[in-house]
Amino acid sequence: MTATAITMPPLGPGWRQLDSGSRDVRLRYTDNDGVAVELGARRCAEGRLRDSYPVSAHDVEIYTGNDAAPQALPEPLGELSRAIMAADPECRRVVFAASVGDLDAVAAAQAAGFRYVLDVDVPDAELSLLVAEPDWVSDVDADLDRVPGV
Repeated sequence: MTATAITMPPLGPGWRQLDSGSRDVRLRYTDNDGVAVELGARRCAEGRLRDSYPVSAHDVEIYTGNDAAPQALPEPLGELSRAIMAADPECRRVVFAASVGDLDAVAAAQAAGFRYVLDVDVPDAELSLLVAEPDWVSDVDADLDRVPGV
């Protein structure tokens, strides 16, 4: 599977791109109170999550780039995940990985619109994976008794 580089649309006020590697994008968000959060984004297929679940070439992991306080994460995490999905219509999953047991980080991701999926082991870490998905992935017809088209 060949992953593509991440394309970022313009983000709102408070965002600044720090740098980009060939596959990673690093950003800093500063809120109105001057609290800064550094976030990075990379394709899951090329990062630490590549073997942890059935990864799509367009799945993106958002990771923190500094020791951001969890209470500062929801706004930038939510905005960045929505921007990633808007920029890549084939992206079916934006993933945020918190350390297992880090309930504050999990709560922050959930406040940003992510949902907890599962815990995984990767080299040197145990992670709780949370995902944000576009509507076309998460909207399903739950009426199992109805045959589509009939």
